[in-house]
Amino acid sequence: QVQLVESGGGLVQAGGSLRLSCTASGSTGSFNAMGWYRQAPGKERELVADVSRGGMTNYADSVKGRFTISRDGALKTVYLQMDSLKLEDTAVYYCNARRPLPPTTVQYWGQGTQVTVSS
Repeated sequence: QVQLVESGGGLVQAGGSLRLSCTASGSTGSFNAMGWYRQAPGKERELVADVSRGGMTNYADSVKGRFTISRDGALKTVYLQMDSLKLEDTAVYYCNARRPLPPTTVQYWGQGTQVTVSS
């Protein structure tokens, strides 16, 4: 049983910073990546950033240069440092972990944490 627990969301003014954390428990040794997605009201869930077990990172164009994803060595905890926040970053942010199960991939999700950016 895998569980992802997020923390660090909240209310911040535009231009400010927040740091999200996500810690996984259970059978985490098989993860090949962890990351963050977000979903704004009326919009589809979208990838924000992810990091592979090998350390490769991937960012949505909208957050490049402002957000930084990092991880612990065991790939059990992942962080998202969010700087220069914009109103359009307001969303529920979900932690995600992926495990290969050929021919498919199993995905795990956290419960979500609200990030609200105010003017």
